[in-house]
Amino acid sequence: MIVRLGLCLSLALAARALPAAAADTSVGHVTGIGGVFVKSKNPQALAAWYRDMLGLRLEAWGGAALRYDAPLHPPKAAWIALPAASRYTAPSSRDFMLDFAVDNLDAVVARLAANGVPVLKRDDSDPGGRFAWVLDPDGTKIELWQPVSAAR
Repeated sequence: MIVRLGLCLSLALAARALPAAAADTSVGHVTGIGGVFVKSKNPQALAAWYRDMLGLRLEAWGGAALRYDAPLHPPKAAWIALPAASRYTAPSSRDFMLDFAVDNLDAVVARLAANGVPVLKRDDSDPGGRFAWVLDPDGTKIELWQPVSAAR
C-alpha cells in the first residue's frame, strides 16, 4: 500500500545502505502487489461497505480488481515495514493499514460524510498529494491518497 511520501523517501534513502544483493534486479523477485486479503467476522458486510463507501467495484467472486493502469492511478505501489512502536496506523489496533489511491478525494470524503463515516484526519498540504484517513467497520485504518497527478 502507498504510505506518506516523506516516510517512503526517508526509508528509501536508508535502503540504499543495504548490500548490493538486496537490490538485485534479476529474475526471482516481487514485481508488485497481487492482492490484499483481509479476514472479517462479516466479509459480505465489509465488502459492501468498501463498495458503498469507497466505490470499489465488487466482482462476482466477492472481491475487487484494482488496476494499475486505471486513469490517474500512480504507476507504483509502496510496501513498507513500520517499527512495532509506530503510531502511524493508530487508532487502529490492527498490524497493518490499507492505502487506496483515489481520483477525487473531495468526492470520496463527501460520500463518507453523507454516510456518517468520520474522517480521522485530512492533509491537503503534502507535496505528494492530498490525504484523508478513516476506519473501516472492522477497525482497519484506511489512508485515502489523491496523488498530485490526480489533482483537479
